[in-house]
Amino acid sequence: MIRHQRFIAPLLPIALCLIVGILMGWYYPVGEELLLCVISGVLTVTILLRHHPRWQTTGICLATILFGMILIQYPLPDSAIVQRAGERMLTYREQLLQQYQQGGIGEDSYAIIAAMTLGDKSALTPAIRETFNITGAGHVLAISGLHLGILYMMVSLLVRGLRLRIVTQIITILLIWAFAFLVGMSPSVVRSATMLTIYGLLSLGYRQKMSINVLAFTAIVLLVIHPQSLFDIGFQMSFLAVLAILLFFPLLNSVFSERWLMEHRVVRWLWGMTALSLSAQIGVAPLIAFYFHRFSTYFLLSNFVVIPCAYLILIGALLFFLTHLPVFATALTAVTTFMCHSLNAIATLPYASIDNLYPSLSQTVLIYFFILLCAYSLIFLSEHLGYEK
Repeated sequence: MIRHQRFIAPLLPIALCLIVGILMGWYYPVGEELLLCVISGVLTVTILLRHHPRWQTTGICLATILFGMILIQYPLPDSAIVQRAGERMLTYREQLLQQYQQGGIGEDSYAIIAAMTLGDKSALTPAIRETFNITGAGHVLAISGLHLGILYMMVSLLVRGLRLRIVTQIITILLIWAFAFLVGMSPSVVRSATMLTIYGLLSLGYRQKMSINVLAFTAIVLLVIHPQSLFDIGFQMSFLAVLAILLFFPLLNSVFSERWLMEHRVVRWLWGMTALSLSAQIGVAPLIAFYFHRFSTYFLLSNFVVIPCAYLILIGALLFFLTHLPVFATALTAVTTFMCHSLNAIATLPYASIDNLYPSLSQTVLIYFFILLCAYSLIFLSEHLGYEK
């Protein structure tokens, strides 16, 4: 039977209160001294209410909201060490980009490979961007959870021979953050690196490695460090995509029994990718319509093309940098050419993109409220009807 624990997330209200506080501080700024005095008073009352859990929880939430208001008005200073490390890694990225150019990779292929492996989107032409956006494959051009997840898997395989698990996880996490600095530390990259760090540490002993509680903790950490990330589109899309995956992927994946899927490996892979793509799309589709006024109808077909290609491109890029063999540059060009031709064909299909969608902010919020209501209803039914995995 499916046991969904995704709604048991004590850190989720804290994350939501922090978001509310950041929004209130952004639109209704208040003096720092007044906010600090109010927070001190609220925390004092909260401590005194230790025998009244509900009122104490209310006090903690109120203090978190006030803390969020302070953060957005008076953000924490960036570390000079982190800035210098980022500058050095960006210099090293330029050297790697030159290796691509010297390897004889074509212009369009270079633009896509540079974006997908090193986070440099400066060479992407408007035509390439439009093709990827129409087909719903634009997410592979921005380094995010997909790319870092592939890198995490690759590094884990390379260091698997080490005996101490804690050593393997430390090495993996350090390499993940080195890559994050290398590609520019965008909000989506930082979010993914933080979540993978937490995932790696939890894998040492905690059974439930990824949950809404972990997602909420990640949001709290990132917003405390950089509260302006809340207004970044990539930050919003990445968190909503992961939230939707946590909610809907187990439900969709349980359509077939686990035993049957283990006996049919190809179907398991196909359905797993389908369930993952559908879940992520549920999370980001309303936001895409709000910001970009578009819905890509063939996103599922596109993901069956771009996700395997992303694996091959990242692996090929690593082999190219390690060996400098022209054969890997040729292979990278071949994969990106195939991907572009496939996406161009999908983009020419009838009704490939529904444009001129202009939902208001309130309508978008209501859509997400409806999605959460549907998720809760489905989880409730799955638990009480006793669907077998």
